[in-house]
Amino acid sequence: MMAKKLRQAAVLTAALLSVSSMNAFAAENVSIPTQTMDPAIHAKLPADIKTSGVMTSVNNGSFPPYEIVTGANGLDGASADLAHALAEVLGVKIQHASVSGLSGILSGMAAGRYQMGIGPIGDYPDRQAKNDFIDFVKEYVVFGVRKGNPEKINSLDDTCGKRIAVMAGGSAEQVIRKQSDVCVKDGKPAVTVQSFSDQPTSILAVRSNRSDAFFSSQAPLTYFVEKANGQLELTGTGKSNGFGDIFQGTVVAKDSPVRDAILAGYQKLFDNGTYGIIMKKWGLEGNMIPAPGINLAKAQAK
Repeated sequence: MMAKKLRQAAVLTAALLSVSSMNAFAAENVSIPTQTMDPAIHAKLPADIKTSGVMTSVNNGSFPPYEIVTGANGLDGASADLAHALAEVLGVKIQHASVSGLSGILSGMAAGRYQMGIGPIGDYPDRQAKNDFIDFVKEYVVFGVRKGNPEKINSLDDTCGKRIAVMAGGSAEQVIRKQSDVCVKDGKPAVTVQSFSDQPTSILAVRSNRSDAFFSSQAPLTYFVEKANGQLELTGTGKSNGFGDIFQGTVVAKDSPVRDAILAGYQKLFDNGTYGIIMKKWGLEGNMIPAPGINLAKAQAK
């Protein structure tokens, strides 16, 4: 029953954050340049997409300020702006579909229901077996805690015996479960790992004192902290927290024929400054990388 109440409250929280406060977070009056279709990049698309003129991008609707669902098939945020500019360069329409969780995104990609997931989604070597990532940002993983950090959680070492919320199926969940094993091995209490399907539910659990911290990506946590009216703060910033360099990007099926077209489209947006304008509009300057690339996590240690 409590879980059901949390989910119901999270829906309301997500709606309020998505619609009423979205514009307050993004810089106002930012003009994003209109793109022109690049014939050479358009030519890289497979014949069926060139014929239909449509690509479908899938999201799970809970990764602000990148992805903010505004309706049945509506999307706002930095990724929505990037998708719009990319579509103009490719000379197609990119429409959006929402599913539940990362597993829904990846299974839908594998089944061919969607051509891409704009993301950004974490690029890790184990995911590259069935997917390719066109990386366009770098991310960091930190803790979202109640104001004043009453449980004194500043690093992974501080999570033993604590209730830590994570996104189900994500890389942060894997890291915190490994940390729990370390705690037990060292004779300390295990971490109580609380896995949720979306960001708003996780944040609500912390705000309502049902979780001690939310361990997740810095970009969305910064967004939620901004909207928490002083009730939350970030901790563990500037530390590795169990991760090496984290690259994130648009995910496509392994060796998808759209991969190289998307990469070329992103490269154009990087080169002409549109990428920088969009990232800065949404307060994501710290997540920018010099150039997009495919499967950049291959060079990172597992």
